[in-house]
Formats: sequence, structure tokens, C-alpha cells
Amino acid sequence: MTSNLKLLSIPLLAGAAVTVALGVYANLHTGTGVAVNVAGFSSPQTVKVWLASGAALFALVQLASALAMYGKLGPNPPAWAGTLHRWSGRIAFLFAVPVAVHCLYALGFSSFDSRTLIHSLLGCFFFGAFTLKMLALPKQGLAGWVLPVLGGLVFTALIGLWLTSSYWFFTTFGVKF
Repeated sequence: MTSNLKLLSIPLLAGAAVTVALGVYANLHTGTGVAVNVAGFSSPQTVKVWLASGAALFALVQLASALAMYGKLGPNPPAWAGTLHRWSGRIAFLFAVPVAVHCLYALGFSSFDSRTLIHSLLGCFFFGAFTLKMLALPKQGLAGWVLPVLGGLVFTALIGLWLTSSYWFFTTFGVKF
């Protein structure tokens, strides 16, 4: 356990710094109302919910491929599971970045109800946890449970973000483009 903490000390500090920096920026920045818009969508909000839905979909692929890699879906993991895991993670992250830019720049940190407060906190936590996981990946000598736990934190935060944004949007306003 102590060697894990030593190996993870810099990644933990970096992840915490990212979490706090995003929270401070989002709290101090006055939202502009618009940051990301894409032709074909009815509003910047619909762009955000669909990109977040894409990220959540690829997060589910991440979960399935991780379970396959760790032999939880059968005794012989397919050789392509690691490649699928890496690429689905990259794509999920690419979907998540414009959503974060929109949230940070257009909306800022919101706490006017429990949903928006949880969403704001999860958004900051997600990018901090992602930073921690990415910096932990190349570390040699970590216990076998560390990366699955870190991946689980990133996955849980992303799904929580989707539930407090896209799912809420779809159930409140309907499915729109």
C-alpha cells in the first residue's frame, strides 16, 4: 500500500490540482451562455448532450473491454480487447473535451439546485480522476487493483455526468437534435 502511494503521489497531486483548478475557474468565470455550437443541432445545449451521450457510450465500451481484458467475461480475453479499450477511451475523451469547454466557458460552476451542484462537482472530479489515471498508467509496480479502481472512478464520474446532464435533458425536454 505504501509503495502504491509513493508511486501515485505525483499523479494524485496532479489530479487534485486539475480538479481544484477547474472548479476555481468555473466558479470565478461568468458564463457567456454559448461556447460550442455545431451546424445541424438546434442549440449549443443539444450539441453538449449528444457529445456527452457519445462519451457515455464509449465509456460503456471501455467498461466492457476492461472486463474482457481482466478475464471477467470469459477465461480467454480476446487479443483485440486492449486495443478496443485504448481507442474507445481516446474517443470518449475527445467527445468529453468540447462538453467540458462548453460547461466551463458558457455555464460556469452551478449550484442553484442539487442536480447542477452534483454535475459541477462531478465534472471537476472527472477530469482530475482522468488525469490521475493517465499519469498512473505507465507506473511500474502498482498493485493489480489500482488501475481498475482508477478506471472505475473515471467511469462512474462520466456516467454520473451523463445522468445529471444528458439523461436529465432528454427526460425533461425530449430527444432533440
